[in-house]
Amino acid sequence: MNNFRIPFFVFLIISLVACEPQSSAESVLWDSSKEGSFILDTDREVFQGKVTRIIDGDTVEVLDGQTPKRIRLAHIDAPERKQAFSSRSRQTLSELCFGQKVYVEFYEKDIHGRYVCVIYDVEGKNINKEMVRLGMAWHFMRYFNDRSYAKLEKEARKNKVGLWRDSNPIAPWDFRR
Repeated sequence: MNNFRIPFFVFLIISLVACEPQSSAESVLWDSSKEGSFILDTDREVFQGKVTRIIDGDTVEVLDGQTPKRIRLAHIDAPERKQAFSSRSRQTLSELCFGQKVYVEFYEKDIHGRYVCVIYDVEGKNINKEMVRLGMAWHFMRYFNDRSYAKLEKEARKNKVGLWRDSNPIAPWDFRR
């Protein structure tokens, strides 16, 4: 009987470890049953809408049914309007999502009444991360500190992509002072 217990408990432990949930870094899972669709592995509220306006490099307006919602992209901070790379950042965000259907993962409302969110295109691309990867926004750690954004910013800096071409780019939070 003891010879049976040891293999059984080893099997049980391996099974439990194999069933452990994925890390939050891998938050987008592909749904192979539908082309161009994906599943967000999140406890947060998610809604689908269409990007109808680009305000600046980190703020858009999304039509949720008939209701326009102003969305502030979580984890990032893009150059301010009178700052270097502001127009390019806004244009890049427009190229990534304007007029497109998106999935919006809601984090919170900010003090200005904007929805702070992560936006995904229909194929699951994280638009917020893409802005950092392309050097069009900084990783904004004040409210959220997702290390994957820091890694993307580090790569963009190293490769002198986007605003990192400038010898001394000024972070938006310093520019606003």
